[in-house]
Amino acid sequence: MSKAQNGVSNFKEKLKRIEEITSLLEDQDLDLEQSIKLYEEGMKLSQECLSSLQMAELKITELKKSFKTN
Repeated sequence: MSKAQNGVSNFKEKLKRIEEITSLLEDQDLDLEQSIKLYEEGMKLSQECLSSLQMAELKITELKKSFKTN
């Protein structure tokens, strides 16, 4: 698997886990400690996904600029 494919797969796995966490927090009768741990995990994954999206946006912007100058 290429680095790009691995990055996409990793991103998809993180999104899937965020969905699972959201479902657990919405549907389960969790105690406060469990809820906080899940929330913390979800926020961390959200930040990682946001960072990946920002890097992808930067790369696309750079590619667009390089094609315009040629």
